Amino acid sequence: MSKLMDLPPKGGFSFDLCRRNAMLEKNGLKTQSFLKTGTTIVGLIFQDGVILGADTRATEGPIVADKNCEKIHYMAPNMYCCGAGTAADTEAVTDMVSSQLQLHRYHTGRESRVVTALTLLKRHLFNYQGHVSAALVLGGVDFTGPHLHTIYPHGSTDTLPFATMGSGSLAAMSVFESRYKENLSRDEGIKIVVDAICAGIFNDLGSGSNVDVCVITKGNVDYLRNHLEPNPRTYINPNGFTFSKKTEVLLTKITPLTEKVEVIEVRGDAMEE
Repeated sequence: MSKLMDLPPKGGFSFDLCRRNAMLEKNGLKTQSFLKTGTTIVGLIFQDGVILGADTRATEGPIVADKNCEKIHYMAPNMYCCGAGTAADTEAVTDMVSSQLQLHRYHTGRESRVVTALTLLKRHLFNYQGHVSAALVLGGVDFTGPHLHTIYPHGSTDTLPFATMGSGSLAAMSVFESRYKENLSRDEGIKIVVDAICAGIFNDLGSGSNVDVCVITKGNVDYLRNHLEPNPRTYINPNGFTFSKKTEVLLTKITPLTEKVEVIEVRGDAMEE
């Protein structure tokens, strides 16, 4: 027993518990399920800059809480960030880093670099060890050219020519891997991004509603809100909706909460000097 305890720790990955986990699962133990973010966000680099895309469905478990929310967040005049995960976390993290970039621009008088935003985001998420549920796709153009990065909730990052995140990322990635090529034109890039988001919308229950697109080039940003609406309402009641009348008010009585106090002014003789 002492010899086993004196063994030095092994390097690399440890698969010692694989057989134990398989045995427990075979005996009926329910393994932990994967966390679904309920979103499809994508980005790609084209010949003039970066194109970001996102769906607009926000969910609360099985309930669609918002059909037309914004998932492409402003970071700086030359960069935007798509967010998947907990809506409050993605908005809070992007707003915080956006304000830090603004202060940095005030201090230096220079345009923000994409790698600066990347470093601030990954440091913040790594400090919280994944408890801040924000999976991000950061895209922008600075003096070094176009950049596209993905940031995972634990703080790890990737730098890629095209990227997807969220529960619909696999469906969107299938579109990118089959159709992406270098030096895409603006229209070709928008078409691929829209098709990738639509793949997530129609193949993932957590994604839906409309398609938002953001095209970032040198010195210009085109935010195409509701660029495509693949799920229009198919039925609208021509007669409108009627609601029952409110309960009629039978009595209205106002009771003051403070007592009225009468102030009586008494005039006496003048004070003698």
